[in-house]
Amino acid sequence: MADWPVESLGGKTLLQYAETPYMDMLARMGQTGMLKTVPDGFHPGSEVANSSILGYDQHEVYEGRGPLEAASIGVELEPGDMAIRCNLICIEGDKIKNHSCGRLETEEGDVLIRYLQEHLGNERIHFYTGVQYRHLLVIKGGNKDLICTPPHDVPGQPWRPLMVKAATPDAQPTADLINDLILRSQQLLANHPLNIQRMAEGKDPANSIWPWAGGYRPHMIPLTERFPQIKRGSVITAVDLIRGIGTLAGLRVIDVEGATGLYDTNYEGKAQAAIDALRTDDFVYLHIEASDEAGHDGDLELKLQTIENLDRRVVGPIYEAVKDWDEPVCIAVLPDHPTPIAHRTHTNEPIPFLIYAPGIEPDCVQTFDEVACKDGKYGLLHNDEFIKTLMNI
Repeated sequence: MADWPVESLGGKTLLQYAETPYMDMLARMGQTGMLKTVPDGFHPGSEVANSSILGYDQHEVYEGRGPLEAASIGVELEPGDMAIRCNLICIEGDKIKNHSCGRLETEEGDVLIRYLQEHLGNERIHFYTGVQYRHLLVIKGGNKDLICTPPHDVPGQPWRPLMVKAATPDAQPTADLINDLILRSQQLLANHPLNIQRMAEGKDPANSIWPWAGGYRPHMIPLTERFPQIKRGSVITAVDLIRGIGTLAGLRVIDVEGATGLYDTNYEGKAQAAIDALRTDDFVYLHIEASDEAGHDGDLELKLQTIENLDRRVVGPIYEAVKDWDEPVCIAVLPDHPTPIAHRTHTNEPIPFLIYAPGIEPDCVQTFDEVACKDGKYGLLHNDEFIKTLMNI
């Protein structure tokens, strides 16, 4: 949700401009602050931001997206297995048109990934189907010391200069292998019947793989072992990356029918799943991706809509459902990182957060946004300070 001031909105951020009565109310009744979710020296990826929110030290656990997404789809990594995120992207001429093939369906992605496995896979190389355009490549004996470019960071840019580079001499064979897979995938996918059909329907073809963010299985201590307040916890998300973080953090994954990770996600279903989980679980991590995708698209109106949908269709219903429970429920609301529509990718600025619990002493903040929360009780938090604050409350 977090963003920069927008001239057409009178210099306000989207959170300032959007109608968010429930988030504003919770900020007014609760306590607020800013949180640096991306430590210095780390790329502002969702894997960094979300695991930081949960209190994990990136210097100890960071291994990139690949291993987290492996965990999310049940792929067990052996020692020496390098898992790397494998987007299906659309290239047009010599440029990356988009990072998502214009919203590829999971069923379509599965057809193409199985096709690639059949023609490119072997005992060392394995492609696994993920969600929509987000898939997984596992290379046995792969070296993770690679310089990769996230495709959502470079729409419209030439793709050849952005291919994988080795960060160390020992990683050169792995870089060469991945680049060869990229080129061969383009030959295989160009004339695949599914892509021919997509183009006939005016859709973008999924005509190249784009591997990035590789690593080995991270060592993450489950939240239940770190915080005695959590005896049982769950994660609700449509994004495989967050599923993986939740799995490695010891949370059970709750699937919601119609949850897409896009603006058309099943907001009500996810809210109800959270309410139901709170009847048995001590901790629920509910993740909504819609605003991030709208930011990547640079779509101002859509991002405003997703923020208002979050307030009206998720935060509001959850608050109304739990406010009178005998056992009080603490609610925290926050983005993981900014995805400014003017920039169309993630940035590492601190994000606003609110924490509300019945009986909490409010601070002076009256609205939930990037400007107001700077004056909140907690000022600027880092590292595991947010999750420890939440657990103490």
